[in-house]
Amino acid sequence: MRRIVLTALSVFAIAGFSAAQTQSWAIDPAHSSADFAVRHLGISTVRGNFSKVSGKVSYDAADLSKSSIEATIDATTINTRIETRDKDLRSPNFFDVEKFPTITFKSKRIESAGAGKLHVTGDLTMHGVTKEVVLDVNGPSAAIKDPSGNPRMGAEATTKINRRDFGINGGTTTVGDEVQITLDVEMISSSPSIVAPAK
Repeated sequence: MRRIVLTALSVFAIAGFSAAQTQSWAIDPAHSSADFAVRHLGISTVRGNFSKVSGKVSYDAADLSKSSIEATIDATTINTRIETRDKDLRSPNFFDVEKFPTITFKSKRIESAGAGKLHVTGDLTMHGVTKEVVLDVNGPSAAIKDPSGNPRMGAEATTKINRRDFGINGGTTTVGDEVQITLDVEMISSSPSIVAPAK
């Protein structure tokens, strides 16, 4: 009987250890986007997005120090629904996408901010300039399986930046300096064991 109990405890210990290990995820570009909002003439808000976001996430819920995030935004995919404005935003007046085609984020520290929330500190590189920013994250959500059996989870992250800190100085009399950024990210894993089987 004692041997059976010890064996059962060993199985549970191994299962718990496996569940706590760092999990690897890929950001799914088809279900992720980077949205932004900036004031125009101080009287209205212009909203837009970058439609192509990719990257990778390592996540360990039991030890966030082992977690990390790397994300890349394709700056050429900027869209504010007005082509003439988007062309100007892609030009050297603003993002200069021919010279700086991507925006990247690489985490340096991930901390709990309460139940279901995280603070992610990392380096944001945009327009050739790197600055430290903090993302306020809701999530990640509990993992579920998609119809193909692949585990997925999602998260939303927000932050504010001053565009002039990154050398984006166009529209001095019309475009506000503060930019609100929202990242909606869906992640996918190739490891079905991440999601526990239904009971």
